[in-house]
Amino acid sequence: MGRKRCVGADCSKMAAGCCGVKKQKLSGSPGSGGLCGAGSGGAGTGHCGSDLGIGSSSVVAAGSVNRVNGLGGPGCSVSGNSNGLSPTSGGYNTTGLSSNLSPGLGSGSGGRKMVVSAEMCCFCFDVLYCHLYGYQPPRTPRFTNDPYPLFVTWKIGRDKRLRGCIGTFSAMNLHSGLREYTLTSALKDSRFPPMTREELPRLFCSVSLLTNFEDVGDYLDWEVGVHGIRIEFFNEKGSKRTATYLPEVAKEQGWDHIQTIDSLLRKGGYKAPITNDFRKTIKLTRYRSEKMTMNYTDYISLRQQHHHYQNGIGHPLPPYNHYS
Repeated sequence: MGRKRCVGADCSKMAAGCCGVKKQKLSGSPGSGGLCGAGSGGAGTGHCGSDLGIGSSSVVAAGSVNRVNGLGGPGCSVSGNSNGLSPTSGGYNTTGLSSNLSPGLGSGSGGRKMVVSAEMCCFCFDVLYCHLYGYQPPRTPRFTNDPYPLFVTWKIGRDKRLRGCIGTFSAMNLHSGLREYTLTSALKDSRFPPMTREELPRLFCSVSLLTNFEDVGDYLDWEVGVHGIRIEFFNEKGSKRTATYLPEVAKEQGWDHIQTIDSLLRKGGYKAPITNDFRKTIKLTRYRSEKMTMNYTDYISLRQQHHHYQNGIGHPLPPYNHYS
């Protein structure tokens, strides 16, 4: 099966929502879709299914960077246990922290060392905290500043409800990219009101770095739970549309290849009956992601244990009752 690695400008053009909000009953009939997130065509816009009751999402241009609303839902839940994780590049040792600090599904590939780290989640919490309390933004962090496509996802409460998620398929330097999308996802996700101080203690932060983009010649040439997929197709009116799911979405929704593809077509706005011949016309790009999730309790624990570092924050550690 033909493959072509997607690099440079080709990857920078990729943008679409990546959300799985709740399990659907999938079929080939028009209108059976409804997962949140924007499939993008010429205008780069789309809407959530009205039955979900969570409004709409869209791709918003910001200079040369494509902002993407819509990652999240069950596709962003966390698995695994943090005990035994190696110290991160910033010197944090996560041993003994809760299992809410963990790599997500699809993290890493081929046994290589992951780039994503707990320190990146800490930095996102620092950025959000400083913004909400009016402190100066944290200074430059110590983790790598290499460019990656990235997403920042916020969830809240014991049931880990989606609270905001926006990212970019354009590679951004991590220091500036995480700063920008921390606040964009927390304050400017059109599906939710801006985040408040009172919500901080119940938050979970996930950082996803996207890697290994490959164009494939067969729409079935990807692995559930390993690859994220982006599809391009022409709708019944002849307009080019795109849609994407991150690697964890299909696995956590319990979908096979066909169900995932059909859901993406509906999400991208395709309303005609879906046939196997039509599926074969899809252009599919597969990719992987590295994902790390941290909850607020673990963030505070690390900040207190390593207050000498604090991701470069110049003000004293805030009173603990702000976190309680």
